[in-house]
Amino acid sequence: MIQVISLLGVCLMLGALGRRSQRFPAQTAMVINSFVLAVALPALVLRAVHRLEFRPGLIAAAVSPWLIFLGAVLLCRLIGPRLGLGRASIAAIVLTAGLSNTAFVGLPMAEALLGREGLAVAVVVDQLGSFLVLATLATVFAVHTSSGGGALRPVTLLRKVVTFPPFVALVLALLLRPWTFPGWLDGLLERLGSTLTPLTLFSVGFQLQLGGMRERVGALALGLGYKLVLAPALVVLGLWALPAVTPLVREATVLQNAMAPMVSGAILAAEYELDPDLAALMVGLGIPLSFATAPLWLWLVR
Repeated sequence: MIQVISLLGVCLMLGALGRRSQRFPAQTAMVINSFVLAVALPALVLRAVHRLEFRPGLIAAAVSPWLIFLGAVLLCRLIGPRLGLGRASIAAIVLTAGLSNTAFVGLPMAEALLGREGLAVAVVVDQLGSFLVLATLATVFAVHTSSGGGALRPVTLLRKVVTFPPFVALVLALLLRPWTFPGWLDGLLERLGSTLTPLTLFSVGFQLQLGGMRERVGALALGLGYKLVLAPALVVLGLWALPAVTPLVREATVLQNAMAPMVSGAILAAEYELDPDLAALMVGLGIPLSFATAPLWLWLVR
């Protein structure tokens, strides 16, 4: 856990320092974001989904991130306009508050707090939940919102989604499941995928501007309040209504959905010019806060 926290903090700090030093061009974040979405994230999705072992008893764990994302859409569209937020800002909150950082923060934390058995459940939440939501619902939402909320024809919208590199990787991973990847290909995908965390966090740190935080208090309260408090509370209530769910599945599912906003969600917001500054603030503040709130939710569930 110490290593994970150190990596996250150092990469965010390096990005912020890189911006202040003016050694990097202004387009740095845009270039990194393009590489992440076109190379690093597809490599990670292709390798992770191809290796996934799904068990029917974990359906509740896999479904939870989908419901959390839909809940973010409904809540933000209802409350966002009352806070004076525009379409782009509401979308930035949805793409961060509606997606959990179940991979780079969630998996190490699950292993540390729940052991190997808990980690297996956390992987299902991550790969059948968060990854699929990012590649499908979140992408459709981002494309639809960036077009002005209806300017795109269904065919055009579908084309943008099915040509989105992480979605292509997802489809390939599912089609290639009957075959085992050769060692060199698996190693290549692992190396490319491992660049995702440092690059995305550097990009978020590069875009992070705390000076504008005072004007964003309402938006941050809405987004982080949902992500770190309301969303895990809804998951707790939903799982308690399912008596067949084992305590371990309940604990791992709640822990994963209590994670900080997904960094890739902020990258997606930046890619479609959906208030990237607000998305960066959501991630930059949400990650350190989640180190306190996520274990607290696990303690409450127990």
